[in-house]
Amino acid sequence: MSAGTVRIEGIHHHSVVVSDLRRAVAFYRDVLGLQQVPTPPTFRFAVAWFSLGDGQQIHLLWAPEAEGRGQRHIALHTADTAAARERLRALGCAVEETTPIPGADRFFTEDPDGNRIELIRWERPWDDTVRALGLRAPAPAEA
Repeated sequence: MSAGTVRIEGIHHHSVVVSDLRRAVAFYRDVLGLQQVPTPPTFRFAVAWFSLGDGQQIHLLWAPEAEGRGQRHIALHTADTAAARERLRALGCAVEETTPIPGADRFFTEDPDGNRIELIRWERPWDDTVRALGLRAPAPAEA
């Protein structure tokens, strides 16, 4: 008997490790404009949750040290990348342009712990871009 297929319906939350929870809360709330939401009272460690709408969240998890900058990042949709760039620069945040993606405008910034955050606005859905460019999904990668 087959166990069936796991049906993934979306991303509920992304956790970000931060070394100063108060500083990180201020960044995600005041710089990115996210709404902080209550956390479960059962948690026995420092955490802060933020709503992105549509049931999506970012969870900040305290740790004594930041994890360090790497390629790992979270990508957040924005309706206006030009306004986002302008606001972040005005607040002294780094704005890093990156490899273009057809049909999208995007850039990177980082939180106070160096966690990379991509801000992206899709000018057209990726599926439409794939069809327009005639792209095909790659064959499964071998380990």
